[in-house]
Amino acid sequence: MSEQSRRPRGPAKPYRRPQKDPVRILAFEALRAVDERDAYANLVLPPLLRKARDKGDFDARDAALATELVYGTLRRQGTYDAVIAACVDRPLREVDPPVLDVLSLGAHQLLGTRIPTHAAVSASVELARVVLGDGRAKFVNAVLRKVAQDDLQGWTEKVAPPYDEDPEDHLAVVHSHPRWVVSALWDSLGGGRAGIEELLAADNERPEVTLVARPGRSTTEELLREGAAEPGRWSPYAVRLAEGGEPGAVEAVREGRAGVQDEGSQLVALALANAPLDGPDARWLDGCAGPGGKAALLAALAAERGATLLASEKQPHRAGLVARALHGNPGPYQVVTADGTRPPWRPGVFDRVLVDVPCTGLGALRRRPEARWRRRPEDLDSFGPLQRGLLRTALDSVRVGGIVGYATCSPHLAETRAVVADVLKQRPDTELVDARPLLPGLPALGDGPDVQLWPHLHGTDAMYLALIRRTG
Repeated sequence: MSEQSRRPRGPAKPYRRPQKDPVRILAFEALRAVDERDAYANLVLPPLLRKARDKGDFDARDAALATELVYGTLRRQGTYDAVIAACVDRPLREVDPPVLDVLSLGAHQLLGTRIPTHAAVSASVELARVVLGDGRAKFVNAVLRKVAQDDLQGWTEKVAPPYDEDPEDHLAVVHSHPRWVVSALWDSLGGGRAGIEELLAADNERPEVTLVARPGRSTTEELLREGAAEPGRWSPYAVRLAEGGEPGAVEAVREGRAGVQDEGSQLVALALANAPLDGPDARWLDGCAGPGGKAALLAALAAERGATLLASEKQPHRAGLVARALHGNPGPYQVVTADGTRPPWRPGVFDRVLVDVPCTGLGALRRRPEARWRRRPEDLDSFGPLQRGLLRTALDSVRVGGIVGYATCSPHLAETRAVVADVLKQRPDTELVDARPLLPGLPALGDGPDVQLWPHLHGTDAMYLALIRRTG
């Protein structure tokens, strides 16, 4: 027997139970819901936060950190995947998705926040012990220690191809967008490197919460009195909440007299409402009304003029959301559940028609960052026929001299100008109306007559609007 084997061994270290961190466990649960159920973070996170607050586990700072961990991780997922792939010894697709979620949360804390390195690594390992087990926690520890060896800029220089060799792939890795989305946005935006980099960077910023004071029901002055808020940049009905502001704490929002609505969405409704008409102005239609933000603003504006709004939505549950948004409107309105391509109303009876058509949503990636990883180029093939059908019906529904607004929350040319051009080719009884004068004060609106808004230029979602008058 060797001398070493005869030495008495010390007592084994007692097993230490993992420390449960409610903030990081909640963030992990939200990411799993997004991954497993194709859920949207903006729908999953609020009820999780409410439940945690009700249990007494969370205060405002905890909720803010959990929100940052979820949204920050989703926004930078592509970049973090590239970094993690450089730190593991197997293809990323062979890493179990729950493990990858813990690694991504850890990478975001290390590369995208001011959390100290040792705290980010140890908190992630403790999370892994709780949700994955001790064995896989060791793997998480080893990978994150490699990630911690450089900062975000250093890592992107290592994992992104040089811009001069492959501009689109470079931007895709550095700014965490799929390559095809980078290409589509660049085509729509035009210009050189500076503009597209500013746009992609804006997509990764936390968007402000913007409220709308519905005319005749509330005012911006009332909303500004509610707390830390300031006027909107462009819409006379917009109020921007300070960072961390909670819309549900605003009385007018709770009562439905105001709502949460991006300023770009407000501007689209206002432009349609203010477009010059020949003849009467009594009957308005929102042909794709769900979930109801634009419909509520249009209904309030119509009520001020003695006009009536018909809000149509194909999906019954979304039609219910529209009805809730319009409840209490001071003027007459009606909500119907109907397919906008096979409408129940007679043609040529409306003075103003809005169709904010279903689309890829590439203009709202600030608010739904996970959408960039779900959408595929082939999605355009399914949306295109529907978008054209809805625009044709809208043009049939408006009277001669009336106005149709075609809107999308996507700047992809296949969903904007291509749709309008294709439909109007077959409609000699129409003409485009210059929308730019109806958005006073906004810079960089291009050559017209249509308008494309941008996050980096206007601070709004990337809403598109074409105004079309029926002439005969």
